[in-house]
Amino acid sequence: MSQKRSVVSYLKWPLIVTFIGLALSGWLGWETEKTLSAVFSFLLVGTVLAALEIALSFDNAIVNANKLVEMTPVWRQRFLTWGILIAVFGMRIVFPVAIVATFAWINPFAAVHLALSDPDEYSHIIHQSHSSIAAFGGTFLIMVSLKFFIDKDKSVDWIVGLEKNLRTWGSIRGFDIAIVLIIISIMSQVVHENQQASFLLSAVSGLLIFTLVDGLGSFLDNYSNSASNMGARGGLGAFLYLEVLDASFSFDGVIGAFALTTNIILIAIGLGIGAMYVRAMTIMLVEKGTLQQFRYLEHGAFYSIFALSIIMFAQSIIEVPETITGAIGAIIIGLSLYSSISHNKKEQSL
Repeated sequence: MSQKRSVVSYLKWPLIVTFIGLALSGWLGWETEKTLSAVFSFLLVGTVLAALEIALSFDNAIVNANKLVEMTPVWRQRFLTWGILIAVFGMRIVFPVAIVATFAWINPFAAVHLALSDPDEYSHIIHQSHSSIAAFGGTFLIMVSLKFFIDKDKSVDWIVGLEKNLRTWGSIRGFDIAIVLIIISIMSQVVHENQQASFLLSAVSGLLIFTLVDGLGSFLDNYSNSASNMGARGGLGAFLYLEVLDASFSFDGVIGAFALTTNIILIAIGLGIGAMYVRAMTIMLVEKGTLQQFRYLEHGAFYSIFALSIIMFAQSIIEVPETITGAIGAIIIGLSLYSSISHNKKEQSL
């Protein structure tokens, strides 16, 4: 693909989806309450949900772009096509329904009926399961960030002292797992007593899923190193890794969406619009080589992931507004971008 495409060209499909999504939001408002005020209210909530998804997932786009560079063209295209279907329909529709079905001990069809007929009760069940969801997502994301910082092949440091020490400690086998287990142990003691068992189970499940997916990716990459298996490199393992990572990033947005509305269809529309922009940003970052131009941008994304994981753990015991979560990520990435630009100017002046 050419790297000379304009920024606007990357926004073609997101804009089309935005138009269709907002039209559906307005229609949904009319069908729900038969008033113009409901139409405008649904349009506003749909727009805010899309903005929320973009703000919370920008660092996800950076990480995706970094992984996509290593993937084969075939699997890259599959991630950008199949992946968007999984991201929109899987995480924004199936995931909330699956949560309700699991925690309410009802079948998925009854969960859908509950979501449409009694959205307040549906939202209540979602929030009751928040601790378990946060434990799973927080564990997975903290492992993602630690893996980046303890990588012995990492040669560029943003916060030099900290990152060099992390690489040194990371040379100890199991260092990252030990750190995460300590955090899980501490958090399990401070969550409400009746949530401790589910918190521990979800956190250990997040650790297990990360280990399995990361191990599968490493196995497939090692397998592909031989000349006869080069076609497998950057394939299924990387695809699965990115899909699970996407899912972990989506947890926070899906839960936060219920603070704005309990209408599952409106949530799916708003977050789906946002997911399209995240995918467009991912493609643009890959094709324009943005990560190569701004050397600390990737670091900012992983620091942001680490911050998000800590916030997700904290949400097991306190309320953390989504605006704060998005703002912290934006500030960290903004600082990394500023540092990258400053570094480029110094290099040019030499």
